[in-house]
Amino acid sequence: MRKAAVSIPSNIAEGYGRQHRAEYDQFLSIAYGSLLELETQFLLANDLKYVPESPEIEELLREVGSMLYRMLHPLNAKR
Repeated sequence: MRKAAVSIPSNIAEGYGRQHRAEYDQFLSIAYGSLLELETQFLLANDLKYVPESPEIEELLREVGSMLYRMLHPLNAKR
């Protein structure tokens, strides 16, 4: 879970550093995949009773997902 969590901002930063929109979008997509991986791992850990339910964490995961979506689809986000 830590690896997936660290991968999200790391990929955003790396993509931004490439200074080409296509590469930036590619790294944003990778960051989004890492977010989904983290969400899956959290839900599994919860189902297996390794961690308690946490609406706060689930809301943060949704919020980060929304931010990444807006970064990937800036024209759709303004509607």
